Amino acid sequence: MNPKKYFSLLLFVIISFYSNAQSRQWSLEDCVKYALDHNISIRQSELDTQSAGIDKNDAFGRFLPTVSANASHSWNIGLNQDITTGLLKNQTTQFTSAGASVGIDIYKGLQNLNTLRKANLSIVAAKYQLQKMKEDIALNVANAYLQVLFNKENLKVQNNQLTIDTKQLNRTQELVNAGTLPKGDLLDVKATIAADNQKVINAENALLIAKLSLTQLLQLDSFENFDVTESNEFEMNQAILSQTPTAIYDKAKQERVELKIAQTNLEIAQKNVIIAKGAYQPTLRGFYNFNSRVSYADIALRDSNTGAIIGTQSAPKFMDQFSDNKGQSFGAQLSIPIFNGFSVRNNVERNKVSFEKSKIALEKQELDLQRNVYTAFTDAKGALKAYESAVQALDARSESYNYSKEKFEVGLMNSFDLSQSQTLLSAAQSEVLRTKYDYIFKTKILELYFGIPIIKN
Repeated sequence: MNPKKYFSLLLFVIISFYSNAQSRQWSLEDCVKYALDHNISIRQSELDTQSAGIDKNDAFGRFLPTVSANASHSWNIGLNQDITTGLLKNQTTQFTSAGASVGIDIYKGLQNLNTLRKANLSIVAAKYQLQKMKEDIALNVANAYLQVLFNKENLKVQNNQLTIDTKQLNRTQELVNAGTLPKGDLLDVKATIAADNQKVINAENALLIAKLSLTQLLQLDSFENFDVTESNEFEMNQAILSQTPTAIYDKAKQERVELKIAQTNLEIAQKNVIIAKGAYQPTLRGFYNFNSRVSYADIALRDSNTGAIIGTQSAPKFMDQFSDNKGQSFGAQLSIPIFNGFSVRNNVERNKVSFEKSKIALEKQELDLQRNVYTAFTDAKGALKAYESAVQALDARSESYNYSKEKFEVGLMNSFDLSQSQTLLSAAQSEVLRTKYDYIFKTKILELYFGIPIIKN
């Protein structure tokens, strides 16, 4: 194959693949999953969960013994005591020492046990916090997604209105040319089309902004080619409204992580009080120590008659000295706190205050949840009534417009009045769309309180 043709074909394939990838249409499930995988706050919360797991490992490590070893070696150069004669001589003497120690807590006011239990609760709280963050992000994405769908349908309504008015312009032109209608009616229709074009531009801008908001939530780099699917995954489901607010609240108390977080924080605060009280009790620690030492120097051997150095003699062997000088100690150490400047008492009181604050936070969370459930239920019912009213108004506006169009066709209505009827019809269509998606979003909130997720896991 010609290299130029091969390169052109390869470039075409790459561009086609890139264009298809960029023009991909996202479903709500795609958007939510992508947001959960790439959101920075969620990644930070996941790291918090990992940190809680490390804290648990620390708490478990408190039950294990501590083991340490030490060793040292030194040279003493100069006037030193001869290790054989005891006389002071200029020589180099070396010293080596080594040791090891083991310690373990036998009793520490149950602080280690309660610290481990607290660490387990902290892991649970971190997981609840992560779940809460994921639910909040999913709800925000759903809201932004519905805004895109609303603006897409609203753009269709405005384009449809522009098409109708354009046809009306052609019809009016024919009637003006035939002398049936005055020229002023033609100018009115042209003004209406200009207003329709402005509405289309506004709808396009609103759709662009809605897409931008959604892509920012997803943290995508580009939004120009971003689009969402126009599926029927959002329906006017009224099943949740068959439940009573009390039933939804009772289910929310079991399902919502807000209460679980507050309850877990209360248990953590209670453990902190118990741990602080443990410092009042005595501690018992077992220990074992081993040590040994070695010292040596080169000893000069002299002739007994002349005093001349005839050789050297080394100190006793290293391993022999290490074995002969070894020593061991073991036992238990009891420590009884008597007075510590009220630090333990103040720490206990401080944690008691935190415990009371956690109790109040739990009570407040229960009240907030009850208020939010009843508010969400009322908002959903109000949104449904608003939608039903908007549908009735649209039916009436449609009949009114059809009647106005018939009157205009026979010359009983001028183009300005017909344009007003068309404008009211377009506004009614937009209101139906607005109330529809407002109701869908508010039912999503109510379903969350009832334990129904935004998307199925």
